[in-house]
Amino acid sequence: MRDTGSCLCGQLTYSLTREHVISAHHCHCKDCQRATGSGKATILIVPTDDFEYRGEAKRHRVIGADGGHVWREFCPTCGSQVFSHMEETPHLRFVKAGTLDDAGWVVPVSSFWTSTAESWSPADEALPGTERNPVL
Repeated sequence: MRDTGSCLCGQLTYSLTREHVISAHHCHCKDCQRATGSGKATILIVPTDDFEYRGEAKRHRVIGADGGHVWREFCPTCGSQVFSHMEETPHLRFVKAGTLDDAGWVVPVSSFWTSTAESWSPADEALPGTERNPVL
């Protein structure tokens, strides 16, 4: 059975296989903070060949703080960020966990970019963390 998700308005939908999700993490980088309007983004790392989406996605490319080329994909109607990917890791997609229809099974295993976590949204000290991006 595949898990499903969507943007806020439902125009951009996706599916993935829960058992194929590599891992879940909290990212506290400044780009994720700006993109979500919060202190972090909770992301699922998913193999590209297991991630399927329907609908139009707009893309915005940024150079991440570590120099990676990040494509952020979002709904052109409601603006919800749904997933992203890096040119340097084309075999992976980074899905925003909050866009899942049922995210109750998601268990983050670490935090990225703990060095830029805000005091009002600190990294979870119970989880292992990296000061910057991990090596994927």
